Amino acid sequence: MTQPAAVPHRVRIPVRWGDMDALGHVNNARFFTYDEDVRLGFFSELMAGDKQFWTEYGLILAHIACDFVAQLRAPTELDVHYGLSRIGGKSFETRALMHDGDTLVARTRAVVVWYDYRQQSTLAIPDGVRARLQPYLLPAEEAST
Repeated sequence: MTQPAAVPHRVRIPVRWGDMDALGHVNNARFFTYDEDVRLGFFSELMAGDKQFWTEYGLILAHIACDFVAQLRAPTELDVHYGLSRIGGKSFETRALMHDGDTLVARTRAVVVWYDYRQQSTLAIPDGVRARLQPYLLPAEEAST
């Protein structure tokens, strides 16, 4: 799959010269930073107005993986398509497809856990948060990529 049919959340990220490595392409570690930028922005926007989010409870990253599909070079803008592939009891899975124009260059998959920062323990995803997440659940064929 190169382009998703429907995208719940889309972000453009500038790729800078400093993102490249000695081989002249974007360093693999930068793709994890791109995913982080999109993830944190997405959840900050989703939870805007909740003053306890990021201070008393919020998210922790439990797992992340990346498939590197094609080389990426600066300068350009990365078009990131972001959504959720699963919402569980205490965690959910995210998917990001990263494109340079029409070319898929990377795809990330992450497991994010709802977390109580004060108690340092996982929490069940509250019903209100689950309702906010639901519209971003990808169709099954897109979630499996």
